[in-house]
Amino acid sequence: MLVAFSVTPIGAGEGVAELVAEAVRVVRASGLPHETNAMFTTIEGDWDEVMEVVRRATEAVRAHAGRVSLVLKADLRDSVDDALHSKVASIERILAADDPA
Repeated sequence: MLVAFSVTPIGAGEGVAELVAEAVRVVRASGLPHETNAMFTTIEGDWDEVMEVVRRATEAVRAHAGRVSLVLKADLRDSVDDALHSKVASIERILAADDPA
């Protein structure tokens, strides 16, 4: 399962990087495969372990903000080896076939 999530403190002003870093610390400490980009952190694992990390990451931000917004998107499917990267690799293969060089 892949879960992309974003947790944002509400009322913390424009600069939320320090609070968002609290969530990313939780994800990194989990040991689960993950990637963070400008808008989301994506985690790979089974339902219980991924949702526990999302819960703890959200709580880490909420400890410093009275209100948070959580956006979550999940890809639930049977086991796919390294789905975090294999899905992107499939797209890259298709795009490479378009290249006439």
